[in-house]
Amino acid sequence: MSLRLLWAASEHDADILYPTGFFAPDPFLCLIKGRRVILVMSDLEMDRAKRESKATDVWSWTQMAKRAGAGSGFTPQIEHVIVACLRRLGVRSVEVPGSFPLGLARKLEDLDVRIDVAAEPFWPEREIKTRDEVKKIEASLRAAEAGLLAGIDALKACRIGRDGWLYSGKAKFTSEDLRGTIDTTIQRLGGIPVRTICAGGDQAVDPHEIGHGPLRAHKPIVMDIFPRSQATGYFGDLTRTVVRGRATEKLKEVYALVHEGTNFGHAAIHDGADGKKIHEDILALFERRGFKTGMKNGRMQGFFHGTGHGLGLQIHEAPSIGRRGSILRAGHVVTVEPGLYYLGIGGVRIEDVALVTKSGSRNLTRVPKVLEI
Repeated sequence: MSLRLLWAASEHDADILYPTGFFAPDPFLCLIKGRRVILVMSDLEMDRAKRESKATDVWSWTQMAKRAGAGSGFTPQIEHVIVACLRRLGVRSVEVPGSFPLGLARKLEDLDVRIDVAAEPFWPEREIKTRDEVKKIEASLRAAEAGLLAGIDALKACRIGRDGWLYSGKAKFTSEDLRGTIDTTIQRLGGIPVRTICAGGDQAVDPHEIGHGPLRAHKPIVMDIFPRSQATGYFGDLTRTVVRGRATEKLKEVYALVHEGTNFGHAAIHDGADGKKIHEDILALFERRGFKTGMKNGRMQGFFHGTGHGLGLQIHEAPSIGRRGSILRAGHVVTVEPGLYYLGIGGVRIEDVALVTKSGSRNLTRVPKVLEI
């Protein structure tokens, strides 16, 4: 039976968080042999690991370091401690993820440990979410929705100035103000906001621009909110586009088409569906309606990102609903987020989260889609 070896910080690496359920800011050692999940922890983290992790065994790093250095007259390094652990388990060959530190792998090989790099994904079973995982994703999605509603309330409370800017009191209301309102709400609910996007007008033509400076009335504002639960590590993901004031007829046309694309995506998702085809069909729908995608005035415009991605312990994980594509399976949790982006109009994106089922999909997102507020 092969042994799987991980050395990573679980706050940043889903491959080690998934089998251990243990959050730590610094790298720690995890050894997996059959159903045994062994953590080798520092004195600082020993008790917490025993109490909070899913491990079957928690070994002391200090004690294993003593074994590694016994009678040798030198201070053992990480690789020597790992070798001592492998000797205790009677193995000399390990399987590691592709993200395993290259320098550490070479040091282990110098100590006659055979390193095999596993095929990606390291945990293919992570793609299919259990009922408990779906609930954890939904909890983060609820936090995102609460943040969105707080942001919409803040926009509604703004005064529209004669100069076309939004005002809170005497000050112009900014992307930073909106983001602060959203993020504070999420934090109160136990979520960690991660670069929340609050981009207005042409700023949102770059889909990953987080937004900065004053916000204009009568222009689209994209709010893309993807918090991570402090308790579970699972993400939610949600995007809505709103206008404080009155949208132009052209913007209403763009918004209606993106909304139609979102509904098309939901209807097309089912067990066995081809993610690449879903994406191409939505792109074709937009093109037929006269909204083309390509380079214009030195900028990509139109619909130039994927329709969706898997969601779980990572904000972007398998499967893909995009150019690469994946075959969707019951139990996948995916986003559905078409968008259109044109200079002079701004960005429009609508994003839900869907659970793939045997017969179709279930929309996990509850908040409505409204353009003008």
